[in-house]
Amino acid sequence: MTQGWKITVIALAAVGIVTTPLIWLLDSPGAGALAGASIQAAVGIAALVWALFQHPGNRTEDTAVRTGTARASGGGRATTGVKRPQGRGSGSARAEKTGNATATGDDSSATSGIDYS
Repeated sequence: MTQGWKITVIALAAVGIVTTPLIWLLDSPGAGALAGASIQAAVGIAALVWALFQHPGNRTEDTAVRTGTARASGGGRATTGVKRPQGRGSGSARAEKTGNATATGDDSSATSGIDYS
């Protein structure tokens, strides 16, 4: 959900929640008006909560295809593909036909594909 749509939904939900007491107070409402106002308030609150929990629209989609060879030595890291430290990123990650990754030496590491570490 883009930021603009999120603001629009929040504003409309707020209007629905705020106008509910006005319906209750005007013209001594009957059972039908009270039921309608209750439904209006419930829908407004549900829309507000839903909009607040939506993730930003700037999701990343990482793709690595036919990458070359990578070598690491002496404590280095080699990745042929996609690297997402600590699993960062909210979109999809895809790696196809990645190259060979080789690590030699102490504390060296190599990944061919997707590295979430």
